[in-house]
Amino acid sequence: MNQELKIGEISKPRFEFRSFGQEFDKAVFRMGRLSVPVPEKVWERHSEEIYIISRTNDINNTKIRDGKMDIKTYVQTVDGLEQWNPLMKGEFPMKAKVLLEEVFPAFQVEIPELVKDEYGYDEFIAMIRQHPDLAAVKVVKQRFGYMVNNTICEWGYVFINGARLVTINSESTEIEDIRKTIQDIGLEGVENINYLQAIKRVIGMIHKPFAN
Repeated sequence: MNQELKIGEISKPRFEFRSFGQEFDKAVFRMGRLSVPVPEKVWERHSEEIYIISRTNDINNTKIRDGKMDIKTYVQTVDGLEQWNPLMKGEFPMKAKVLLEEVFPAFQVEIPELVKDEYGYDEFIAMIRQHPDLAAVKVVKQRFGYMVNNTICEWGYVFINGARLVTINSESTEIEDIRKTIQDIGLEGVENINYLQAIKRVIGMIHKPFAN
């Protein structure tokens, strides 16, 4: 029996389709018309986050919002859809032991020398900016939530270090529901990429174009 998804609530790990480009107007229109009513709290959401991008890592997704760090790790790809699981959560100031044993290993880079017992947010970001294989990237999101075929959907404007993109997605615990949504809103054949890949393209770590 399929689990009923609820927007804004935690469920078992989901699969996700997401793409980025300059516009998805036709798909956004269809998403809006096909959506069932959703809670007002997800009609429109704004957030400002810092993503820690590593030149040598594509399997751990690290972001910081409101002084709290969230790392998700890639699990598997099934039928072209990615599944991610929580890896760690923490907040600043952060113990050097946590940085040494959990955070920097997730970046898969050489670990800088840690001389203090704990580090504040500004100190951590300074370490990131000094590291040759890491980048701290500001991501501002304006997202609009929907639900189509029992999949949690959104489209939104994403500003990556000020560069504007449009993103659109569908996520669910059920792969077939996502595939049907992709078909219904007209996104078949459109590239599925995650935030790590999109950010790397914007900042020049990956040299590939977006969907449009």
